[in-house]
Amino acid sequence: MGRHNGIDEAAEPRRVVVSAARKPGGVKQAATVVFAFVASVSFLLVNVVDPFSGATASPDFAFDRERFGGEQVQDVTVDGEYTIAVGREEYVVEKKPEPVRLAPASTSSASGWAPPAITPDPGSAQAYAAGAVAARGWSSSEFDCLVALWSKESGWRVNAYNASSGAYGIPQALPGSKMATAGADWETNAATQVEWGLGYVSGRYGTPCGAWAHSQDVGWY
Repeated sequence: MGRHNGIDEAAEPRRVVVSAARKPGGVKQAATVVFAFVASVSFLLVNVVDPFSGATASPDFAFDRERFGGEQVQDVTVDGEYTIAVGREEYVVEKKPEPVRLAPASTSSASGWAPPAITPDPGSAQAYAAGAVAARGWSSSEFDCLVALWSKESGWRVNAYNASSGAYGIPQALPGSKMATAGADWETNAATQVEWGLGYVSGRYGTPCGAWAHSQDVGWY
């Protein structure tokens, strides 16, 4: 064997240092240590978040610049050989938004209105209209145009109602409440509706035949 510096080599075994990476199972042991550390850090980050605040993580962690020396990332050494970069981050917990509840659309008096339950009498309505046309000085041909016009519009039914447009009555006034200017009984009285209708025809088209010609051209009057 021999001697070195006065020490008998046979008396004292040599010390050989083997790194963790070279020891059998060392890599596995190191990975276990790293995993345990990361799990601990993750558990810490989860617990500093206030799940009920709807804001950022605890100020002690998120804004403690002294803990990270003002840096965004800090290197943490594990087992003397492994270094893990741990970032200083902010965590936001957002509350699930409440469902939007829309207020019900307001119901106007017009949309809630329904035609009265009455039995129309088209023959009586036409008879009254014939006299009203003559009283205005119009010829019988004008009455014929009026019959054609309102037959198309309502069939001369006093309670004819167009649910889509809101038009009502023999002349299909839009809305039907316009006929209140001719009488409070505009919903049920054929004479009131005829009088209003003739006034409308006269003011807008001059005569029933003028209104009928417009209706044939564009489909309405």
